[in-house]
Amino acid sequence: MGDSRPVYLRIADDLRRRIDEGGLAVGDRIPSRSELKRAYEASDQTVDRAVRVLKAAGYAEGQFGRGVFVTDRAPLGTLLRSTGAVDSPFAAQIRCYGGRGAPAPGPGDPAARDTTLTWEATSSETPAPAPIAERLGIGAGEPVLCTQYEYLANRHPVQLATSWEPLTITEGTDVALPERGPYARRGVRGRLAAIGIRVVRARELVGSRPATTPEAEALGCTAGQCVTVVERTHFDGDDRAVETSDIVVRADRWRLEYTIAFTS
Repeated sequence: MGDSRPVYLRIADDLRRRIDEGGLAVGDRIPSRSELKRAYEASDQTVDRAVRVLKAAGYAEGQFGRGVFVTDRAPLGTLLRSTGAVDSPFAAQIRCYGGRGAPAPGPGDPAARDTTLTWEATSSETPAPAPIAERLGIGAGEPVLCTQYEYLANRHPVQLATSWEPLTITEGTDVALPERGPYARRGVRGRLAAIGIRVVRARELVGSRPATTPEAEALGCTAGQCVTVVERTHFDGDDRAVETSDIVVRADRWRLEYTIAFTS
């Protein structure tokens, strides 16, 4: 009584609460459309909208011909963002948690284990989109090398990353392609040091947004589901941006862990 929220939000919130409190466990079927219609005296459209909200939040997924079921939202692990990890377009290591649905162990917990990622990458030359050009401090449309990465752990998708580097810096050098040549896979600092550029700092901005359809397909989630996005830019000694990247992970399955070192 007295709840002024739209009915579809009340339905979605009630279902979320039942899932969070254990009333609906992982693998359980969400009440059917007809059941929700009766319980809330709601229309088909209202019930369908509530279920879409639940799916977008990562609480449920549809199974063709069977219905909608509660998904496993327990974190799979932590992506470690150390100095070495920030130097490349991915977290160099991940800490995977225990079995399916197991609680996330704390730092130093023996249930945690380090796993090395594998990845695939493709590079192509492209005009810099305006937002990327602004991050790199170059003109919109200037040529950049765009490298798209897909990272997997035990053959399961972990994260996506897209990196952009100005061709004015790397074109015609041995480090033009991040994944090929004598300096392949050495990270931004290692590669650019080979051509006399000293990278001195990196900046990361962490945010969230709904997953696009291609991202959802690659990460195994639902379009519109929340993803964590890390916007990272490397700078040289002259404070010139030499590389910028977008890193995308499922917000419901992976956490980011930053190590902050203090110097005297």
